[in-house]
Amino acid sequence: MAKVLMKGNEVIAEAAIHSGCKYFFGYPITPQSELVAYMARRLPEVDGLFLQAESEVAAINMVYGAASAGVRVMTSSSSPGFSLKQEGISFLAGAELPAVLVNIARGGPGLGNIQPSQSDYFQATKGGGHGDYYTPVLAPSTLQEIVELTEVAFNLADQYRTPVILMGDGMLGQMMEPVEFSTEQLQAIPQKDWATTGTRGDGPPRVITSLQLNDVNLENHNHKLQKKYELIKQKEARFDTYRAEDAEYFVVAYGTVSRIAKNAIDAARKKGYKVGMIRPITLWPFPEQPFFEYRDVAKAFLTVEMNTGQMVEDVRLAVNGKSPVSFFGRTGGVIPNQSEILEAITNLAGGEQS
Repeated sequence: MAKVLMKGNEVIAEAAIHSGCKYFFGYPITPQSELVAYMARRLPEVDGLFLQAESEVAAINMVYGAASAGVRVMTSSSSPGFSLKQEGISFLAGAELPAVLVNIARGGPGLGNIQPSQSDYFQATKGGGHGDYYTPVLAPSTLQEIVELTEVAFNLADQYRTPVILMGDGMLGQMMEPVEFSTEQLQAIPQKDWATTGTRGDGPPRVITSLQLNDVNLENHNHKLQKKYELIKQKEARFDTYRAEDAEYFVVAYGTVSRIAKNAIDAARKKGYKVGMIRPITLWPFPEQPFFEYRDVAKAFLTVEMNTGQMVEDVRLAVNGKSPVSFFGRTGGVIPNQSEILEAITNLAGGEQS
């Protein structure tokens, strides 16, 4: 299939359809509204259902209903709207319902602005709603990677019966790049013998709920969830590295910031600094393995984010005091540029070398 030039939000939507998603419930909010508009046009063409809900709260509860029926379903929003979905996301996690949830993050807190941001990291990775739960979080850095990770998101959701977050930022949602969609036939969506589609007298009634009034039963359910999360942590952590083989200093960045950081690393290499990058692809589970591998040889790590310092906490936990961890960030929708990151690298490496 030939490559086609598309906008990021539209790539997510088309990739979801290619992954077997025929149900979408959402509400427009900048900078992800094109995703909603694209689904409104495309889903009827594939015998799917698009419904613009009256609010983000309504949309996430519609997702709960569709997921209970065993279909592949998605919703999307941006930061303030995603916050409104948190109760419903907790319900999905508690009821063990698979769904894909897209957050194209913007500047905050509050209404903030419509510029790109990564300040929703804590919300996405620490369980943004109430209760003890986690959701896998995938963070693509290119539009082609969106194509690949959207399918991964739906597969993970079904495999582990869990909501999965696909997280980008306003820059990723609005940029345009050529992408290619696979022409291979979609793998069969797994049968869901728990779905509330009726038993027709074959077996006991199927009930889906996150309500557990008995405290011991709820504790047992929490233990079951935690075992699942441990399995996800063991098997599903994803990352990428760049020029890491001989690196003495490591930049840690994800999403669109990692693309800017690559150029800064190349510029630092030209100045004689041995710099590489670790790029988390799953923000949860956080990929600790490369930090275990490099923390004993690294002179320092530099975490670069579009926030005031959130992923840096996970980096410090993974490094576990073996090497210094510094932070550079811009916030409020300001995008860090190559020269700023290069300066942060040279200040760090220069200080270490002196």
